[in-house]
Amino acid sequence: MSISILRTTDAWWVATPTGAAKIDTAATTTAQLLADRPAIDRAGAGTVPIESLDLVSPVSAPCRVVAQMTNFRSHVKDSGMDPESIPLTFFRKTSGSISGPFDDIVKPGHVQFLDYEVEIGLVFGRAVPVGTKITDANIADYVAGLVVTNDVSARDLQLPKTQFYEAKSYPTFTPVGPALVLLDGDELKRFTDLRLQLRVNGELRQDMLVGTDMIYRPTEALSALTGFQRLDAGDLLLTGTPVGTALSAPAKPVEIIGSLLPPATKWKLFFKRQANNPKYLHDGDVVELSVATDDGAIDLGTQRTVVRYAR
Repeated sequence: MSISILRTTDAWWVATPTGAAKIDTAATTTAQLLADRPAIDRAGAGTVPIESLDLVSPVSAPCRVVAQMTNFRSHVKDSGMDPESIPLTFFRKTSGSISGPFDDIVKPGHVQFLDYEVEIGLVFGRAVPVGTKITDANIADYVAGLVVTNDVSARDLQLPKTQFYEAKSYPTFTPVGPALVLLDGDELKRFTDLRLQLRVNGELRQDMLVGTDMIYRPTEALSALTGFQRLDAGDLLLTGTPVGTALSAPAKPVEIIGSLLPPATKWKLFFKRQANNPKYLHDGDVVELSVATDDGAIDLGTQRTVVRYAR
């Protein structure tokens, strides 16, 4: 049965039907908490209302934050590419970008085009050395649970520089939570039944089932990643986002013309057109993300953040 772990600045909690039960543990990091499973299992006596807690990210920093690129067919097509030709690729984000599930997303003053990406995060419960073989039979030995994440992106930095690290690593660019939902092996098998949803000011922008759209699923992704990257308890892997982000590929004729222009001119014209796209995040926008199975058996909770423009 899944266990939803919550975190405040001074304590860890288990969500129960009657409220949040405090975990009696000395753990200060996610890795330390996951190593203290007996304390998690003992929690339950005496609860407080969950809404009374000031929740922070259940994934503590520092940690590794790794993300999969273009991992949903619908997103690949919307980017003007062929899903059948997309390789399995990764990029890194700094863990300094991690923020809480209800913290503001702060857009730096020099960023113009701020975008969103709802993603499922895998949180590791133990070390995964390079060369570890991940299969359906043993993935639960390494993946402790799942979290809701938002891979916030500064598109005007990402695209012209053809890199992700800077554009996705500013403080507050990886909201995580509200809960770290611990799952057993049978529950992890329902990963493909999870539905990702994202709303901006109540408008549904992203809505997709994993099983119908994800290209490289966790066992395949982890088998590739652990071929060169060590992972440790408390590390986080973001698994990609479906169609519905603000950024979309230009029409083919425009793309062809753009390919003939010098890069500086091409991007200047591209972002001039993007200035008319109302879907980029604006000051005061409310962004709500949720991930759950349609039957509610697995529910990672709902994240709610407000966009603030730095002055």
